[in-house]
Amino acid sequence: MSFWETKNLAEMTHAEWESLCDNCGKCCLHKLEDEETGQIAFTRVACRLLDLKRCRCTHYAERVRLVPECIDLRQHDFAEYKWLPTTCAYRLLSQGDSLPDWHPLRSGDPESIVKAGISVASYALKEQDVDDLEDHIIAWLD
Repeated sequence: MSFWETKNLAEMTHAEWESLCDNCGKCCLHKLEDEETGQIAFTRVACRLLDLKRCRCTHYAERVRLVPECIDLRQHDFAEYKWLPTTCAYRLLSQGDSLPDWHPLRSGDPESIVKAGISVASYALKEQDVDDLEDHIIAWLD
């Protein structure tokens, strides 16, 4: 059995935790919250630190300092992960679900995320190229 099938998120080593990220880039998209309902709307506008081709943070170790609104998932209660995309490994495992077949840990192919159409690489925009986030709201990313 693989580590994600035998350990819960809190039991994972740093390396195991980091390997769960499939590099889809969805968590790096700007989100807007409706003040009345609390509902979260995703935009197709990515954080300035996201490399849109690789869907990786260009300053990962410094991201929270450079972008104060960036969230370090490990600092939050796993029950709060419901805002993450339904394809996110952290959300899936926190709910007791398994990793999908296209996840790089299962497929053995780091490009499987792109081949499965899960990555934001084909539609995300850099924040410096956008004036109004509300013009770029997209449907929930399932």
